[in-house]
Amino acid sequence: MRVVLGIGYRGQAYQGWQSQPGGSTVQDQLERALGKFADQPLRTMCAGRTDTGVHALNQVVHLDTALEREPQSWVRGTNRFLPADIAVQWCRLADESFHARYSAIGRRYVYVLLESVVRPAVESGMVGWSFRPLDSAAMQAAAQLLLGEHDFSAFRSAECQAPSPVKTMRAIGISRRGAYWRFEFDASAFLHHMVRNLMGCLVAVGSGARGVDWLAEVIASKERRLAAATFPADGLYFVGPYYDAIHAIPDRTAAMDWLP
Repeated sequence: MRVVLGIGYRGQAYQGWQSQPGGSTVQDQLERALGKFADQPLRTMCAGRTDTGVHALNQVVHLDTALEREPQSWVRGTNRFLPADIAVQWCRLADESFHARYSAIGRRYVYVLLESVVRPAVESGMVGWSFRPLDSAAMQAAAQLLLGEHDFSAFRSAECQAPSPVKTMRAIGISRRGAYWRFEFDASAFLHHMVRNLMGCLVAVGSGARGVDWLAEVIASKERRLAAATFPADGLYFVGPYYDAIHAIPDRTAAMDWLP
């Protein structure tokens, strides 16, 4: 049986998604809880690995097991053993044709940014921060340059293991509510640190430190050293992957209504 789960988590306390020897990752916490619920070791495959401090609203994972349980039992039973900042949101049963990573046809991220002369307090760790005013029109113009298929080498980290830097950016949405900016990214896939590096460049343009033409030069150069510094992980949320409708995998959770 292939069990598919949607996981939400706050990333501040964890060293990213992927399991590490120290056991302080989201995957380690989830697999520990699954093992207690199922009374057997279970390994998971995720749709997209997140870095230290990055949050997720609908991380999708799958696992294979001979254990038969009702979908809701997987949700409630696993959540009994998870810390408060990680929770299984839903469960679906699928056949082996479904793969959490390779069946995904796209992925979505949101970055939430506070524009204020005062740093975040209550929302510390949950939002990025700019003390400089940002120009919406400039950032919108810069975002247009990123749409479509590009070689995103200028925005990938040195540790990136993706076989190709060529990805298709399908949409970028930039909106504001009060002091909070919301940047939405929808692409075929993302490189390591890609969204955080894009954010650094968009904020550089929005603050007036760089012009829109500069971003075009960065894209064309394919040189990471010419782009802006990597933006903090605090405000980054992996909204989740999406799949062909035939798989019937949820692409929304309640937290999406909460996120500014």
